[in-house]
Amino acid sequence: MQLNKNDFPAHIFRAYDIRGKLDVLTPAVVQAIAEALSQQYLQHRVMTVVLGYDARLTSPSYAEILQQTFKKNGLNVIELGCCSTPCLYFFAMQHGGNGVMVTASHNPKSDNGVKWMCQGDPSSPEQIQQVALSAQQHYQQQQCAIPFVDQPHQFIESYKTEYLQYLQRDIHLARPLKVVVDGLYGSAGQYAVAILQRLGCQVIALRCEANGEFPEHAPDPSTAKHLEKLCHTVREQQADLGFALDGDGDRVVMVDETGAILRADRLLCLFAKICLEQQPQREVVFDVKCSSLVIQQIKHYGGIPHMLRTGSTFLRKYIAHSKGQAVFGGEYAGHYVFNDGRGKGYDDGLYAALRAMEYLAQSPAQKFSALFVQIPERYATEDTYIRTYQHHPVEVLQDIEQQSHKIAAHLTKIDGVRLDFDDGFGIIRASNTGEYLTVRFDASSASRLNEIRQNFAYLLSEKYPEIAHDICNAQ
Repeated sequence: MQLNKNDFPAHIFRAYDIRGKLDVLTPAVVQAIAEALSQQYLQHRVMTVVLGYDARLTSPSYAEILQQTFKKNGLNVIELGCCSTPCLYFFAMQHGGNGVMVTASHNPKSDNGVKWMCQGDPSSPEQIQQVALSAQQHYQQQQCAIPFVDQPHQFIESYKTEYLQYLQRDIHLARPLKVVVDGLYGSAGQYAVAILQRLGCQVIALRCEANGEFPEHAPDPSTAKHLEKLCHTVREQQADLGFALDGDGDRVVMVDETGAILRADRLLCLFAKICLEQQPQREVVFDVKCSSLVIQQIKHYGGIPHMLRTGSTFLRKYIAHSKGQAVFGGEYAGHYVFNDGRGKGYDDGLYAALRAMEYLAQSPAQKFSALFVQIPERYATEDTYIRTYQHHPVEVLQDIEQQSHKIAAHLTKIDGVRLDFDDGFGIIRASNTGEYLTVRFDASSASRLNEIRQNFAYLLSEKYPEIAHDICNAQ
């Protein structure tokens, strides 16, 4: 049957992946995406693809549609079943760097998505748009849809064991630790509990069973209120530390022994120190949303700071092609990539937590919080969405760039407009959907944070008073 052209949801093809609500990411759209992905892989002369999926209720069925379509088009498919995204990456790298993951990461249960890698690289924005155009054509021409049948989640023990063996070979704890791990009902919790037990740790597991209903909230550890149970349990159990993984396990948030949440940029600084102690004068890569503290600390540790646009795919690609110059990279969103001769060059939240634990276990400091004494806490806002009030985001960014000479700040245009001051920074970017602007501010004190925010509002106040007003109220 010929389908309406207007039914195709082009907006779900984003800068880093494909992600959308289930009422638009339908089985028919997934089948069209599978056809387009098959075409892209075959154009690159790829014949074997590794396939996995997360804990979401529709993920096994969507993976089945992908599997059937790939095989119909002549691709050999290695099916991992329900797994974490880092586990998918691990096996994809054994098969030419080709893998597809059905996941919406930390999004609510009403969403799903697809992300992939081809010949060792994550999908670029250009490749995603190629798939979008091809998928739209297939969608319009579909004559026979693959029947959608609810599939159970399958956990394949042999793949889990091999991935855990790799982690166990890499990580060496000088002493056992007491750890609280929160899986947020995603697909990575099972791996976390298993490896911590293998390493001899005392484990307190929270929400580590996969449950695509996500009964309490979305599997997003970057939201502080989602970590209340983790923080309370760390204090109650007098654990050495705790960590939470997002829905597919490529991001992590850690808390110290007091139950205090460690901001991503402070954790990034610790990881930079760990890598630069062994390999000084190498690059450490970070995204534009990280605080000026990151730049200062990398230089202090003898490293070379290198700022990139936001997006873990850009982070991974830069590191992979740095010829070993970049030993580590991190994002404010909680993605961390080790490239110091250990790790595998992709973002793995569990692996990052294990590296922090290893460093703590061999450190004279007995407390996790002591590792951060020399990495000062910052006063900062989280990523905040601001309405555009029907103004085009590109025009707003161009105007604030043109106005920036009015204040004493260093301008960076890698991704949006970032203004760096001696003691903080602010950034304004177009959101991935284009419907909002996102802003974030960071400073050494609460008063200075407010001043930096007021600077941005001042630059926008004449032409965009509504946006300026919202920036003043951003928390």
